[in-house]
Amino acid sequence: MSTSEAMEVSVSGDVAPLPIPEKPAAKKRRKQGSIAPYLLILPAILILLLALGYPLLWQFITSMQKFGLAQQFGTAAPEWVWFDNYITLFTDRYMWQVVFRSVLFCFTAALLTMFLGLMIALLMNAVNKGVLIVLQVALLLAWAMPVVAAMTIWSWLFDWRRGLVNYILVGLGFDNMAGHNWLAEPITFYAVAVIIVVWMSVPFVAFSIFAGLTQVPEEVLEAASMDGATRAQQLRTIILPMIKPVLGIVFLLQIIWDLRVFTQIKMLQDQGSISSETNLLGTYIYQLGVGGGNYAMASAVSIFVLLLTIALSWAYVRNLMKEEA
Repeated sequence: MSTSEAMEVSVSGDVAPLPIPEKPAAKKRRKQGSIAPYLLILPAILILLLALGYPLLWQFITSMQKFGLAQQFGTAAPEWVWFDNYITLFTDRYMWQVVFRSVLFCFTAALLTMFLGLMIALLMNAVNKGVLIVLQVALLLAWAMPVVAAMTIWSWLFDWRRGLVNYILVGLGFDNMAGHNWLAEPITFYAVAVIIVVWMSVPFVAFSIFAGLTQVPEEVLEAASMDGATRAQQLRTIILPMIKPVLGIVFLLQIIWDLRVFTQIKMLQDQGSISSETNLLGTYIYQLGVGGGNYAMASAVSIFVLLLTIALSWAYVRNLMKEEA
């Protein structure tokens, strides 16, 4: 019976319509098409595993050994000590002081970056096209500046002998700021470090949030305005919930980056601060490995930082996965 005959019989009410069988060739093509995406991304996955997996495996193995300068240059074989390095690490009081400083620094810098980035993104979303271009160019210049070049400028700004910051403060009447060394005390050292890290991170956050703001429908905001909602109410009840996924992933990235900050802290320490009082996890690993030649302990701290990063970011990753589902 043909398809047209089957439909005619169905219309008359005598016999149910017969399904048209799918051709075997179509089934085969669909099955092959489901495998193709995985085959396409397989080379990228293999390269990623090789580039990230091998260093991570090497660090984990090294953290289980006695590995110093002799082992680094091949004059002695590594000795397996298993978890002795981790026991020494977790019973070291100074290590936990560094962890506390790093976590506090991380969340302080990340929260300030998110707040300033959100404010700048809202400003970019409200100004006209000419001002928007100026803001975008200024942010791009700050973001594109190499870290070493930026740190050279910041070091000059806060220099205790001829720095611009001290000069301005003295001009404003703060005579006690003449010759003030911002990097000598841990509190002012971290204040300067937070300013620098936030300044370097704000452009990325501002651009990311601004991209999310452009996706908020204008009709929804106009309807809320007609219902009497203020700008603050629109921001709290409409805009922020709509861009919540963007805020979540950007905040997660900031936590990861700020927890592993190294260059800014190391270059500030080189200006004359006491490294033992201003170490964060990044500089502490550098001090153990390159500075002290204890590569096994440095690897153990690195593995600990990886686990700490996962622990701090897991809540945000889980929320993102729930929203995606």
